[in-house]
Amino acid sequence: MLQTGNYSLVLLIQLTLLAYDVFVNSFSELLRGAPVIQLVLFIIQDIAILFNVIIILLMMFNTYVFQVGLVSLLLERFRALLIFSALYLTLSICFHCWVLNLRWLRSNRFVWTDGLQALFVFQRTG
Repeated sequence: MLQTGNYSLVLLIQLTLLAYDVFVNSFSELLRGAPVIQLVLFIIQDIAILFNVIIILLMMFNTYVFQVGLVSLLLERFRALLIFSALYLTLSICFHCWVLNLRWLRSNRFVWTDGLQALFVFQRTG
């Protein structure tokens, strides 16, 4: 069981991972000339999003409601959070793959197709 003092540590870890996600989303376009660095940043970002989802699930599993066996109640209350987290992770991975695929050999050219722009908007608003 998590003690009360450990919640602040978990919150600090989640806020750090969230800050990294915002940082990469904000400044990754500045590194379009170095696709290897962008690849590493995107991989770390996707792992950070996955760690956030794992932390959320661990916090859910650590509640008395889960331990009593009312998993359906937890899933009912947190369904939107879990769906949006999975959707954001999926959109992020798709966007990163698409951007790096287009930019890997032509890093200084304009590669924003209509589909990529739509995916960019959906990923950023998710």
